[in-house]
Amino acid sequence: MRYCTRCILPDTRPGLTIDEEGVCSACRGHEDKEHHIDWAARKLAFEALVADAKERSTGYDCIVPVSGGKDSWYQIIKAQEFGLKILAVTWRTPARTEIGQRNLDNMIGSLGVDHIDYTINPDVERRFMKAAFEKLGATGLPMHMALFAIPIRLALQLRIPLIVWGENAQLEYGGAKDERLATHLDREWLAKHGCLQSTNAADWVGAEGLTEEDLVAYALGEVGDFKLESVFLGSYFKWNSFENAEIAAKHGFESNASHLKTGTWDFADIDCRFISLHHFLKWYKFGITRSFDNLSVQVRMGMTTREEAIEIIRQKGWEAPHEDIKAFCAFQELPEEWFWRICESFRNPAIWRRDSDVWTIPGFLIEDWPWRNSQPTCASSS
Repeated sequence: MRYCTRCILPDTRPGLTIDEEGVCSACRGHEDKEHHIDWAARKLAFEALVADAKERSTGYDCIVPVSGGKDSWYQIIKAQEFGLKILAVTWRTPARTEIGQRNLDNMIGSLGVDHIDYTINPDVERRFMKAAFEKLGATGLPMHMALFAIPIRLALQLRIPLIVWGENAQLEYGGAKDERLATHLDREWLAKHGCLQSTNAADWVGAEGLTEEDLVAYALGEVGDFKLESVFLGSYFKWNSFENAEIAAKHGFESNASHLKTGTWDFADIDCRFISLHHFLKWYKFGITRSFDNLSVQVRMGMTTREEAIEIIRQKGWEAPHEDIKAFCAFQELPEEWFWRICESFRNPAIWRRDSDVWTIPGFLIEDWPWRNSQPTCASSS
C-alpha cells in the first residue's frame, strides 16, 4: 500500500490516486477547492439552475434527499435561501436510531418543509442486504441504491425539475481531475461512483427470491422527454462538513458523541445503525477504517497534523462496531459467525498476509499495529 504524504489515505481507496509527488487526488481536489475554483461563478451557475427550475415547475421546484443528518439540514437551508419550494424525501433505513428520528422530526418542523418518509418492505430490504453482503461484501449497496433511486423516480413521476444533493464526493474524496466539478448525479455517475458496484435493480432479480416487483423502489424509472437537473450542492458552494454541522445545530440538529462507533466525527453517521457496517468492510477490502477518511479531511483543513492523525488511528484500532454487527445479525436472523465468515471471504489478498494465524498488512501506516487485537474472536472466521 502506498500512502499520501499529506494525509493518511492509501491508494487502495476506490477512486483515489497518488501522483508522482506522493500527493493523493483528494488533497489535490482540496487545493482546487481552496485556490482554483471560482466560487462566485459557481454561485451564479446555481442561480441559473434555480431560475430554470422555478420557470418549469408546476408545484414543487426541487426535491432535496434528506436523512436528517447535518448535511440534510444544510441542503434544506441553502435551498430555502434561494426561494425554492422543496419536497424533502427520505429513504427510511430499517435501523433508524432514536437520535436520527429526532433530528429528522426536528428538521421537518424547524425548517418547515413537506416531507416523504419512504419505507421499503423490511423483508425485501433484509433479503437484498443479505444477497449484496454475501455476493459483493456490500451491506450498504441496497441502501445507496434506494436513496439514489427514490428521489430520482419521484422527481420524474411528479415532474419536479431539480434535485439538490449534498457534497460532491469526487471533489472531497479523491476523484479524477476532470470529475471534480462534475455537477450531475445521473446514470453514468451512479454506475461509476454510487457504491452500487455497477449493478442496478434488475441485476438482483432472483437473489434471495427477490422479484422485479419486490425491487421496484430501487429502480430509477425512465427519463423520457422530461428535463431533470440532478446536481450536487458541493459543486456550487464550498463544502465544509464542520460548518454544515454548526449551521444545522443553530436550527436544532443534535450530534451524539456517545453514538460514535466508526470515525472521528460525532455529527456523522448517527441516523442508522447499519451504516457502520458499510464503513467497517473497508478494513477487509482496502485496509482502512472510517477514521482514515475523517482524519484526512481534518488534515487538509489544518485541524490536525498528519502525525496526530496517525496517533489517533493507533488509539482507535480497527473500529469493529460490535453492537451494530449484533443488531444486523439479529435483523438477518443469522448468527454472528455468519457475518465474520462473509467478511473473511472479502479480505483483499493483494494487501493482506497471514502469518502464524494472524492477518497483517505489510507496510501498514503504523509499524507497531496490534494485529492480534484486530481479528474477529470467533473460530469460524479463520
